[in-house]
Amino acid sequence: MKVSYYPGCTLRNKAKELDRCARECAQILGFELCEIENWQCCGGAYTSSTDEIATKLSSVRALKAAGELDRPLITVCSACHNVIKRTNLAMKEEEFAGKVNAYMAQDADFTTPYGGETEVYHYLEFLRDKIGFDSVKEKVKNPLTGRKIAAYYGCLLLRPSKAMAFDDPENPTVLEDFIRALGAEPVIYPARNECCGGYVVLEDKDSAKRKSATVSESAKGHGADSIVTACPLCRYNLMKSGSELPVVYFTELLAEALGAKEAENG
Repeated sequence: MKVSYYPGCTLRNKAKELDRCARECAQILGFELCEIENWQCCGGAYTSSTDEIATKLSSVRALKAAGELDRPLITVCSACHNVIKRTNLAMKEEEFAGKVNAYMAQDADFTTPYGGETEVYHYLEFLRDKIGFDSVKEKVKNPLTGRKIAAYYGCLLLRPSKAMAFDDPENPTVLEDFIRALGAEPVIYPARNECCGGYVVLEDKDSAKRKSATVSESAKGHGADSIVTACPLCRYNLMKSGSELPVVYFTELLAEALGAKEAENG
């Protein structure tokens, strides 16, 4: 099964393992991540722009490219997923879509307008809803037995809840179910969906450090031996705050359990 794939900028530099493990594990689980051509920044970095439409064009082009191939679009980075999912929802609104398509009509290869038709999945959603965690469990070669792993959701996978429709924003379960499928024990702790400090780190490092420290200390205090996340910025902030627990990407955990990391090391 082939699906369209939007890796995003961070997965090309600081989060290469998030990307590499996602690709390798997809092959083991029976689907192929087909990177869309000529993708650009999703728009998540344009937070100070005054032209909302212009910031969404690259996301819409990615969505349209996937739709033209009649494939769902999968993302891995929490921030990219948040931007692309919300943009796709906005494109179902006639006024917003009209403005965006007016911009895109100037593209040399423009043929038909886009109206939010493409299905968008985070990699975790795709595993849960299309592959099934039972199927993931069947592929596990190296069960993570005895490991106590704290799932850290952060903000962007869950909020705004109506637009993202990812999981229960107050009591999510997808990462915990994922951890169980790999043979480990998920640790439930109070700060698992609290903010790590996000981009506040750019202007108030101390505030971001306190927020991140609260997360890692909460996880450790409830018996976790590691933290797993899907967000490169969350991982960065948790590690910069001096987390005593290892912080890994969920795809790294998946690769370890499926034997992909073992093959890479070999």
